[in-house]
Amino acid sequence: MSEPSVANTLRRPRSPRKTATAAPTTADSDTGIDTSYLESLLGYNARRAALAVIGVFLQRMAPFGLRPVDFSVLTLIAHNPGITSRQVCAALDILPPNLVGMIKSLDKRGLIERRPHPTDRRAQGLHLSPTGKKLQKSAQATATQLEIDVASRLTAKELDTLKTLLSRVYRP
Repeated sequence: MSEPSVANTLRRPRSPRKTATAAPTTADSDTGIDTSYLESLLGYNARRAALAVIGVFLQRMAPFGLRPVDFSVLTLIAHNPGITSRQVCAALDILPPNLVGMIKSLDKRGLIERRPHPTDRRAQGLHLSPTGKKLQKSAQATATQLEIDVASRLTAKELDTLKTLLSRVYRP
């Protein structure tokens, strides 16, 4: 047996030719691109679903001037009056330096108020201002409708199952 020449070992192997009659093994049959391996990955599917939801979220929250993280922070404060910044960071997995700017921005917009914490002299409790309560209530109604709209292809039971399974991935 002879050894392959250097030229032959440096060439990229030829891709198998695809026939025009072969059906792609992908959910996106319009492109003809095989994404079957990617679609077998949890992260890929979670990211694609998140992008679909976030795209609609950004459009619908634009009138409120809220990004997803702003909405999450306001909602935590609305449902937990007096929550501390440390608690917000822990609940949303946000680094404290990143939350500082958000809190300043929400405060500057007149959406939140900082008040002394009743049991911890070093901490301040976060509360929604009257303007913040009104905005958060409207934004929450918008988010609820958005969820209904983007999950319209799922039954209520499927949606509950999906949320439960996803939360098991990121919750300890």
